[in-house]
Amino acid sequence: MLYALQIAGESGAKYAEARYHRLESQGMSSRNGVLISAYSEISEGIAIRVLVDGVLGFASTNNLSRDGVREAVQKAIARARTHRNVVKRPIELSEARLGRVKYSVNPLKKFSNIDFEEKIGLHKLFWNSVSNSVREAKVPVATLSYVEWVEEKIVANSDGAYVESSIPRISMDYNIVVYHPQKGYIQRARGLGASGGLEWLEKWNVVGAAADEVRKLEEILLTAVEPPKDSVPVVVGSEIVGLIVHESCGHPSEADRILGREAAQAGKSFIKPNMIGYRIGNENATVVDDPTIPGSYGFYLYDDEGVAARPRYLYKEGLINEFLHNRETAKTFGVESNAAARAMDYTSEPIVRMANTYLRPGDHKFEELLEDVKLGVYIKSYMEWNIDDERWSQRYVGLEAYLIEHGEPTKLVRNPVLELTTKSFYSSIDAVGKELRFYAGTCGKGEPMQGVPVWFGGPDVRLKSVRLGVAVQ
Repeated sequence: MLYALQIAGESGAKYAEARYHRLESQGMSSRNGVLISAYSEISEGIAIRVLVDGVLGFASTNNLSRDGVREAVQKAIARARTHRNVVKRPIELSEARLGRVKYSVNPLKKFSNIDFEEKIGLHKLFWNSVSNSVREAKVPVATLSYVEWVEEKIVANSDGAYVESSIPRISMDYNIVVYHPQKGYIQRARGLGASGGLEWLEKWNVVGAAADEVRKLEEILLTAVEPPKDSVPVVVGSEIVGLIVHESCGHPSEADRILGREAAQAGKSFIKPNMIGYRIGNENATVVDDPTIPGSYGFYLYDDEGVAARPRYLYKEGLINEFLHNRETAKTFGVESNAAARAMDYTSEPIVRMANTYLRPGDHKFEELLEDVKLGVYIKSYMEWNIDDERWSQRYVGLEAYLIEHGEPTKLVRNPVLELTTKSFYSSIDAVGKELRFYAGTCGKGEPMQGVPVWFGGPDVRLKSVRLGVAVQ
């Protein structure tokens, strides 16, 4: 690492950064209890970034010898010099609180505590449980994937950062289809992920939780009614709230997207550079992105530029408060980096990313969200969703949803559609639950595409009045 910085400095780089990045992972997937894939792999290499003549150049290599590192540094410098005549404004990097530290996540139960055969057995148990949880319907398809991986990094740069980290992560994803010949089909996809070890398997109880969901899916098929046709109060479950804040706050708050650099890849943003302080919602709308949450899927204490992480208050009491920055965008906006630079692996350049994004909880019990509602709908989970390129107009189709009558959840509701704008969502929140829940995902962005682990979450919230639609079968 230090050798790479030395060579870069001797070659004329104003700034140099080297990142050793190793990923060791194994996983398996099944369909209806039958294993369809299993793998074990290691990705290991060094990423080099240099600032030469106001241009950032990037290169990477899996040749960890001195010759391999020297060649990668020279390639990064050559790429920077090649583009210096097309860069309109020289790139500069902001000041930042850089770390010289070593940290790690220590699992309570190591991945080696369960052997390969036991993990295969989990897939069989999952299938037996979900397929036997229906009475009138059938489960034609149920898939399950299990992945465990350890991410090790050393980030060093010529500004003085030197950060070593080791983070184990675990994830499980399942997709279940329930079918009834007269009532049609319904589908549930769910992702779970965290940093740590096998202790999360006990917390998640995937077999039992999935069986409960299948029983509920069958009940929805057989008994659910249409949502009310008039505008009614809607209690939005934390699963949907988490997705909404990820998509309608986290992504549009990425500074590179605000500057238009992601328009051809991951989309645009309704937020403009001068919109700090713009009112996007009421006093209940505070959205935080925090990489430092222990056990979180998006956990880190220092980003891939060596900057110390902290909670970022993207929306604060209804006002756009700050953007997600790396050191380059922070300099453009005249602020310090807030440690949002992340790379998927050693072949990838650090770009502005979310970590764990959530709506700040309030002080209402769940029962209190419902008690004043004479007629309304509680949408607990979603089946499908979409949002426009600027992250403004969005649509969510409910999966498990209930009619609220005189403050109590009663009949199940089939396919309610919540369609609204970003501003109307954050402006319509009139009560916020106190229980904060998180959901795992792999967030995609960039060209080439990079996927990084994240959590998104929030409490249940109540919206004043919404006219719900109904999804066509």
